[in-house]
Amino acid sequence: MAVMSDTHRPEPGQLKRSVGFYGLMFVSLGSIIGSGWLLGALNAAEVAGPASVISWILAAAMLAILALVYAELGAAYPVAGGTGRFPYFSHGPLAGFTAGWASWLQAVAIAPIEILAAITYVNSVSWVNENFPMLFATGSRAGLLNHRGLIVATVLMVVFTLINLAGAKFLAESNAIVVLWKTAVPLLAIVVVTSLHFETSNFTAGGGFMPFGMHGVFAALPAGVVFALQGFEQAVQLAGEARDPKRDISRAIITAMAIGATLYALLQVAFIGGLAPADLSNGWSNPLGTDPSNYGAWYTLALAVGAGWLATILIIDAVISPAGTGIVYVGTTARISYALGEEREMPSVLTKVNKRAVPVWSILLAAVVGEACFGPFPSWNKLVGVVTGATAVMYAFAPVSLASLHKRDGDRRRPYKMPAPRILLPAGFCSANLILYWGGYNYTWKIACALIVGLILFGFGTVKARTDVMSMLRSAMWIGPWILGSVVIGALGRYGEGSRSVLPEWIDLIVVIAFSLTIFHWAVSLTMSHEKVQEAIAKDSAQIDYTAPEPVVQPA
Repeated sequence: MAVMSDTHRPEPGQLKRSVGFYGLMFVSLGSIIGSGWLLGALNAAEVAGPASVISWILAAAMLAILALVYAELGAAYPVAGGTGRFPYFSHGPLAGFTAGWASWLQAVAIAPIEILAAITYVNSVSWVNENFPMLFATGSRAGLLNHRGLIVATVLMVVFTLINLAGAKFLAESNAIVVLWKTAVPLLAIVVVTSLHFETSNFTAGGGFMPFGMHGVFAALPAGVVFALQGFEQAVQLAGEARDPKRDISRAIITAMAIGATLYALLQVAFIGGLAPADLSNGWSNPLGTDPSNYGAWYTLALAVGAGWLATILIIDAVISPAGTGIVYVGTTARISYALGEEREMPSVLTKVNKRAVPVWSILLAAVVGEACFGPFPSWNKLVGVVTGATAVMYAFAPVSLASLHKRDGDRRRPYKMPAPRILLPAGFCSANLILYWGGYNYTWKIACALIVGLILFGFGTVKARTDVMSMLRSAMWIGPWILGSVVIGALGRYGEGSRSVLPEWIDLIVVIAFSLTIFHWAVSLTMSHEKVQEAIAKDSAQIDYTAPEPVVQPA
């Protein structure tokens, strides 16, 4: 009898490579399927009506381009916290920090959001609400965590942290079980609801197929659609712990994105078809005919079509799905801060790993900041808007980095190459900027302020590290005008509170696209020299040049 063994062991301070293809794919898919599926269909229907189906298809197409970008980057440069490292390779420390900071801001808020979603659903059960309420019921703090809720939220955050401290292999394997459940329940909901009640007339009810025009289709994207579909890049964050990253990362990202996009589009079709036509006679402001806030839209719909047993399963899933996503994001947030810690301007303690080769201090930091997020947040919807905007900024860096690395590191072996890069890379950057614009001016300027706070922290780090600031400014000088221009266009545009609607409909989109293309080509022209790019890549050579060892056959 022969025994197969892997002789590779992590060096001190390195992450342990223990996650295979299915672990990577389930991490990405588990990030996509969270509280978004429970809340996204209703929000999209209220904003866009039946045309919300187009919103999901449009979002899937735009994010699919970005998924292809990450698939190539992740396979060619398999490093932990890649969303911050890729811009570092192409445009230096300042660009790398800015991308990493945006990535960290959106990721660190996900676990608290998912915990709040789970608590809200459980609190809606009448017995819990009467005997163990976890939310304030009245007053200015209605809907926010009370003392009991804060304790439960803290316990959940501790559990999420302990699971991550157990190691990436344990995280991936335990997450795989959760993701199978999370995927099966939405599929079950689609089959049951459509088989019991499906009204084709709903797709032209309440003002027609597109009652709010294309404005509604676009506005639905940041109202939960993009938030639901984001997360495909999480396999990249674990690249430093992948057993065979060059083979598995691109496949994991593309597979997860395809499954998630198909599932969400079908959910929206089933949701619209399952509504009662009488509830749509006065429009789409309340398509369920009752306030679904107590239990959630799909729970209400399941009861309406006579599937009480499905409603019970949905309540259980309303805990499992958000919890599973929250666990993943505690881990991936830690990998982003691990990557930030590799920059000399940031505390090196973020890169410290324990005996399990886990970035323990980065995980603890994610847990502490996540705990601090349990403050007086106004609503799930508004938190989603902030997270979606920060995600758009993070996504925008990827096409710029890949185009730049094609110029300066074009000879590198690439296990996966995205098709038509000269077309799709600029299109990917435009897609990210359109998502940021559609999110609304009220979120864009707040995200800009958050980025400034991060740059101030980075500035303190450069003083302490005595970094030559001027040497890093040239390749990153496009970032300031890009963010400032996005804020100005948002103010003159037609989306979000505070926007002035100066730009006419469709003209605003032309302006965003033209501005994005200008910034994209300028940013690529500012790529660091070949020598500096190679020097930056060399700092992560232990991860990038890693090759999965052949299994050694040992005699029994």
